[in-house]
Amino acid sequence: MPAADKPVRQSVSLPPRVARRVKSLAKSRRTSASRVLVDLIASGLAAADREKQHFLDVAERLAQSKDPAEQARLKDELARLTFGD
Repeated sequence: MPAADKPVRQSVSLPPRVARRVKSLAKSRRTSASRVLVDLIASGLAAADREKQHFLDVAERLAQSKDPAEQARLKDELARLTFGD
């Protein structure tokens, strides 16, 4: 197994409610809690990447836009993405 593909052992402390949900998911999926955590982390990282790309796409559309109404809408969308609702 190449060094880049070798699993890295990590230790995390989960709040009891989250730990129960992870165990429940593992049981329903008939897999280990570790596998569920890996899947959830991978999903979260992918979602963060999509969110970042969406932000960059909106910023690019704003930079390209000549329409003041669209610029205002895109600025509002960027503000929501940056600061939340």
